[in-house]
Amino acid sequence: MAIKFRIQSINRTSQSFLKVNRRVRKLHRTHQKPLFPIPQINMKQEKISEKIRYFLLYKIGAKILWTFEKLIPEYSLIEDTAFFEPTQFPWSKELEANWHLIRQELEQILKVQEQLPNFQDISPDQGYSTTQDNLWKTYFFYGYGIKVDKNCQRCPETTRLIEQIPGMKTAFFSILLPGKHIPEHRGPYKGVIRCLLGLKIPEPREKCRIRVGEETRYWEEGKCMIFDDSFPHEAWNETDGVRVVLFLDIMRPLRFPLSIINELFLKLITMSPFVQDGYANQRKWDVRLEQVFAAQKGGVTPP
Repeated sequence: MAIKFRIQSINRTSQSFLKVNRRVRKLHRTHQKPLFPIPQINMKQEKISEKIRYFLLYKIGAKILWTFEKLIPEYSLIEDTAFFEPTQFPWSKELEANWHLIRQELEQILKVQEQLPNFQDISPDQGYSTTQDNLWKTYFFYGYGIKVDKNCQRCPETTRLIEQIPGMKTAFFSILLPGKHIPEHRGPYKGVIRCLLGLKIPEPREKCRIRVGEETRYWEEGKCMIFDDSFPHEAWNETDGVRVVLFLDIMRPLRFPLSIINELFLKLITMSPFVQDGYANQRKWDVRLEQVFAAQKGGVTPP
């Protein structure tokens, strides 16, 4: 039996929903760019559960977020620009002062870099439009507020430092191998800001860069680069070396009441299939990495 889902079937007695629904339709007419890539699926062939998942995640959830995002610049406690000065955020000073501690722990992780998961291995929903090769490796500490315990235990100083950051939601070592280009895309949600702390930046510096909006900048070891990833952005490592940054997503400072709504939205995103699938993938990799690090510690070639 064919099942048709229509927004009109949702209880229209809710005035709040009616308001959001009007905004959604307006944004739909203006062809707003999606927050994250929307995969095309064959609705005739997919299972009912997948149809429901697709509808809720991509047709309803994303459109509600688009609407909410339009309000963020008005309530933001920081300017609506592509890049921010690190001095605006007190926590950046602590990160930069202790970056050598993070770098030391990173070196142990890089000993098994070939066995680390690719970005799309953890987050296929985001990864399918930005990377499909083996040149973007990851080592997650947190993802949308969910802690990866085993990874954190291997890097106690890094974990201590990131857990001191108010509103930290996502943290991982982002490892770009030589020749990697991450094509233009935008982040899932404007309710967070992104910080990239340079840990291992190969030369020449001008070949290891990021463009956010219309501005291009270059990483420096021990320095934070903070930007709004809802702006279109892309990154390159055109050197012969490995580029590594500590990748952080942090709640955007907002005025009340959007500060509360933003926190609620981020919690709801954590419960979405978009995040839960990534967490399930990470748990599978936890088992594999446990074996890899055990073999490396024992002087055995990792499987």
